[in-house]
Amino acid sequence: MFSVVFRPVVRCAVGQAIRLYCGIGLFLIASTVVAESANDKRTTDDTALDFAREVQPILAKHCYACHGPDEAEGGLRLTDRDGALAETDSGEIAIVPGDADASHLIERITADEESWVDPMPPEGDRVSAADIEILRRWIDQGAPWKNHWAFEPISAPEIPAVPGHPEISHPIDAFVMQRLQQRGLTPNGPADRPTLIRRLYYDLIGIPPTARQIKRFVDDPDPRAYEQLVDRLLRSPHYGERWGRHWLDLVRYAETNSFERDNPKPNAWKYRDYVIRSFNQDKPYDQFVIEQLAGDELSDVTTETLTATGFYRLGIWDDEPADPEQAFYDEMDDLVTTVGQAFLGLTINCARCHDHKIDPIPQSDYYSFLAFFGDVTTYGVRRDQTGNNQIDVSNESLQQQYADLDRQTTDLEKQLTEIEQRGIASMSAENQRATEGRKADREAVLEKHLRGHLSDDDWRRYESLRAELRDVRKRRRDLPARQSVLGLARLADPPRETFVLFRGSPHSPTDEVDIAFPELFDSNVTAMPASTSRSDSSGRRLALANWIVDPENRLASRVIANRIWQHHFGRGIVRSTNNFGQLGTPPTHPALLDWLANRFVDGGWRFKSMHRLIVTSDAYRRSSDSRPDSMQVDPANDLFWRFDRRRLSAEEIRDSMLKVNGSLNDQVYGPSMYPTLSQEVMQGQSRPGEGWGDSDTVDQNRRSIYIHVKRSLLTPMMTVFDFPDPDRSCEARFMTLQPGQALALLNGDFAHQQAARLAKRIDANHIDDSQLVNRCVRRVLGRDPSQEEIAAGRHLMQRLVNEFEVPRERAVELYCLSVMNWNEFLFVD
Repeated sequence: MFSVVFRPVVRCAVGQAIRLYCGIGLFLIASTVVAESANDKRTTDDTALDFAREVQPILAKHCYACHGPDEAEGGLRLTDRDGALAETDSGEIAIVPGDADASHLIERITADEESWVDPMPPEGDRVSAADIEILRRWIDQGAPWKNHWAFEPISAPEIPAVPGHPEISHPIDAFVMQRLQQRGLTPNGPADRPTLIRRLYYDLIGIPPTARQIKRFVDDPDPRAYEQLVDRLLRSPHYGERWGRHWLDLVRYAETNSFERDNPKPNAWKYRDYVIRSFNQDKPYDQFVIEQLAGDELSDVTTETLTATGFYRLGIWDDEPADPEQAFYDEMDDLVTTVGQAFLGLTINCARCHDHKIDPIPQSDYYSFLAFFGDVTTYGVRRDQTGNNQIDVSNESLQQQYADLDRQTTDLEKQLTEIEQRGIASMSAENQRATEGRKADREAVLEKHLRGHLSDDDWRRYESLRAELRDVRKRRRDLPARQSVLGLARLADPPRETFVLFRGSPHSPTDEVDIAFPELFDSNVTAMPASTSRSDSSGRRLALANWIVDPENRLASRVIANRIWQHHFGRGIVRSTNNFGQLGTPPTHPALLDWLANRFVDGGWRFKSMHRLIVTSDAYRRSSDSRPDSMQVDPANDLFWRFDRRRLSAEEIRDSMLKVNGSLNDQVYGPSMYPTLSQEVMQGQSRPGEGWGDSDTVDQNRRSIYIHVKRSLLTPMMTVFDFPDPDRSCEARFMTLQPGQALALLNGDFAHQQAARLAKRIDANHIDDSQLVNRCVRRVLGRDPSQEEIAAGRHLMQRLVNEFEVPRERAVELYCLSVMNWNEFLFVD
């Protein structure tokens, strides 16, 4: 990391642009991108190669497109050992176990334009020299073949003993140190206490500690002070807000439907609150999964479990598709994609139109998986955009009152219509036709002519019924409002038949398929619907959910354990957290991953227990210092010899600004709020401003997780700091460093408003410049400023006042703004 000093243009109070020199660190940083060295993650020459981790990724990257499961050009298929060792159409043997020089594969990938054979691969990047050496060694070692690591059952690794380190007692540290020793690396020492408390606060609750909280922790002599801090943070209601946001990214949470109209999803925020509440309650992950996939099929269905089924209604939906059948299957594909990637780390969706190109997932498996959702209806239809997705969860008494009054209304309307029709029958043909058209025309005719075409008895009866109907409608209006949640309100009963679609076209069905688990799991268990409490439910989704969270499932526990690790360390043990397939990145610590997966299941699928385990390890508590010797060996920090420094997320930046100036509204749960957006931003919609509410300032100061997520109008302050596209599952956010971020933090309305609030909070008008700098730095960074920082801050404000004729009040605001732009504020060490 290195720093770049910006000389940005900022606005003064009178709208005059000034050049503001921030000599004490007003900057965003640019990072050096260090490519992984060619020999990283390589084993030594005398060590047996791990096929799944070191060899198969090379074959998948360079060879599978032409010699994979879907294509076998030249008679060569490299996805299984028999195909790889077989004679090709040319009579050559691609892989001769024990003899790399005799293997035609090596000859082709090392060929150049002058060679007598065509070089391979014919397009794209050539195989690197380091990868060629890996393939040579593997063949010379006998070309041992092994199934892809993620498709093997979870192992039960023993915690390794680490020679020379008897002090290591933490299981995670034993696994990590073993790999460090293999590479001859020495880990960093522990970070200091101010760094650790800030790291913990952001990791667990997403907001910074105050200066007082930092000092209390630093001065605490209790040897268990760190563990006690962890427990306090895990008890905080803000924990669910921080970790719930990770899950919302994964399930593509948004509150509107996308496409041109981008209409709202009523009550979507209740699903968001369900997620936050589940994390705060430390709900077991297996229960969390089952509730979302089959919360309406459980033996004990509650408002909470019905709210969980809002998961099915989060995706995009077109209310006016050109091809309704295609749109429906696109909607279902989005569901299969999200379930496959989020819960299983599998790109099942790649088999929608043909057999999966890389992983052993035939097209029939895709449709068998889709069949589990055979009773899931589309989000809605143009004429009824709530009937399928709004579940009435009012209490039984209120529901009964509504039902009774609705029944009375229907009966009265029927009786009134019968009397009206008797009168209409004796009217003129012109009036009769008018009553058959628009409702307004019918009512006009009845108002003018009905009395003259009814007997006195009929008219008295008619008037009595109308009065009774008015009373019923008034009583209905006076009832308390119904309570609804977003979810599976209406199911397809019976479930739709499912067919394999030729090239994925809904207009070309072929063979019918039934529910079945993907064959790559090599399971002897036949998928059978589960018994449910819902009469119109098939039980298929409950069967799927139970299978996903079965401890024997080789992917579900690995995937979620990897995600927890990712959000503590900045990346997973498997970096491609949504893809554990053969094109995903192999795990850097496979034994540790399996151990964590077993530990998670054995611990009751509880998140907080895993947090405690991970953050109390030495690996987590290391400093982020960069050492040249270790950088040379492991520049990507794959082996966790240090802690990776990271930029704050969009939510953390916004929430931290509100926190340090005392504006943060820490209310938990409730309907979403709407930040103020400029007219320029609003103009980006087809119907500018439609669907965007007007929240008051107090509500706008709530945490960022409560911002209304409108797909066509994402908040610029969030998107510039890599808020994800909610149209698809986000496994890990980008953490970019780009000029738009500097502009947002230096020139954006939100940043200037928060700087003005900070200046007011520290009572800047009643203290001198030195005191002002001290108070500002303490509030923003939680520490006292150095003498150099005090001098630089005073100098900056004096220049603004004397040189640029900026009023002192505005100069103070600009200084506060500068401190909120320091790297120390925007990054976690």
